[in-house]
Amino acid sequence: MTWETLSAADARRALKDCVPNTAQLDMAYFDRLGFLDEAYPFPLHILVASPKSRRPTKPASVIAHVQTGALPTGTILRAEPGIYAVSPAVAALQYSLNHSYEETFMLLMELLGTYTLPEEATFPIAEGETWSAEDKAAETKSEAAGSRDADDRPHKQDAQLPPSVQQIRYGCEPATTIKELQALSKWAKSSKFAAFRKAVRHVASGSASPMESIMYGVFGLPMGQGGFACNGLSKGGIQLNKRIDFDSHAVSMASGIPYAICDAYIAAAKTALEYNGEYHEAARSALHDAKRNNGLKGMGISVITVTREQMCDVTALEAIAISIYRAAGRRFRYRVNGYRKRQQDLLNGLRKGTGLAAV
Repeated sequence: MTWETLSAADARRALKDCVPNTAQLDMAYFDRLGFLDEAYPFPLHILVASPKSRRPTKPASVIAHVQTGALPTGTILRAEPGIYAVSPAVAALQYSLNHSYEETFMLLMELLGTYTLPEEATFPIAEGETWSAEDKAAETKSEAAGSRDADDRPHKQDAQLPPSVQQIRYGCEPATTIKELQALSKWAKSSKFAAFRKAVRHVASGSASPMESIMYGVFGLPMGQGGFACNGLSKGGIQLNKRIDFDSHAVSMASGIPYAICDAYIAAAKTALEYNGEYHEAARSALHDAKRNNGLKGMGISVITVTREQMCDVTALEAIAISIYRAAGRRFRYRVNGYRKRQQDLLNGLRKGTGLAAV
């Protein structure tokens, strides 16, 4: 299916022509297009241009939202002739109305990143439920070729998934851009969109997994929000999946590897953060990591490995943050009260945003 961005005039025309008569809506077809999932009894949300266009249904299989003003250019897409959908950015804006700042942050990180969770994870996460690979639907999805868990470990089709594997993810192209989100944030001036505007100010592009997004939030967000404020150490802040090209000396130290991709790189501290999931524990991967880490050392860059266990322990994460500050020549100190509770609430909020249980 090819998505086509509508002009402002075409978007207004599409809204004006939208009169959701349920007798004319083919829900099975919308399911095939990916607009809903008939396995989950949630209503279809539709934008209309005026209150007169609403068509109440019982039970509420269709919910119409009135949009009287003009939407920013590019926020309505044509899926097929006569069938339109809002952009991922607008969908996230609507999502923010009924979800926390942390959950909205995680959705935006996914839309800006190069990963996506399976379709069967969408509804449980939207409802605030945990989602794991032990779910029947997730086990079925894991059989697809190339699937990986949230910790970057390839799945085996014929083996039972170990309890420690919590999620599955897939590689994809980013669904939106920082520029598009910022434009929508300026448009969404109402106080009801405060969580969305706040999230847009702090998100970043380039995350390759849910755990990288959580790691970025924990280390990058301001201390007032429960983060460790490493983004404030320099203008560049934390750069996700940053490529570091090696000089000749570093190439020799890395046994010929020409560059490294760092999960997260803090230029002010010349420090790379690497999330170490189960996949990295394999012998071949460990050998490759040792070579690339030698190359980074040759470039004067320190590498800190963040384990799965540490990502569940705010005290351990704080110790890592302190070492980053020291490497940057900065003093680590709190300027907020109740910081430990803020940190725990942030970590659990970010985990909830990707369907993981609280710790």
